[in-house]
Amino acid sequence: MIEKVRYSDDELEEFREIINGKLVLARRDYDQMMRVLMNQDGNDVDDTSPTYKILEEGSATQSKEELIQLASRQQKFIKGIEAALIRIENKTYGVDRITGKLIPKERLRAVPHATLSVESKQNRKK
Repeated sequence: MIEKVRYSDDELEEFREIINGKLVLARRDYDQMMRVLMNQDGNDVDDTSPTYKILEEGSATQSKEELIQLASRQQKFIKGIEAALIRIENKTYGVDRITGKLIPKERLRAVPHATLSVESKQNRKK
């Protein structure tokens, strides 16, 4: 039996639908985080009124820093998803970048931006 070297166009289209759905959600979450960081969602006075509660300021600062980290990770995820769409266009999607073999569909459904099979990833860590 001949080993497949790439996924068929129908299979790639299935993955494109999964990826597009994840991309919509990821962009929505990222936009929401950015609105919170830029105080666009509230009518409160947090950004204009003087506060004298040091503990609350520290907590607010820590929350913003955590949100900035989450937004950064989300942005990285979005770029990974967009790169996966480019690989679909190039018909190289789902090919392990180390071994050149196909990444199992189950992994791609769970992690659609994956470029390594689980085996390759584990071997890389060693």
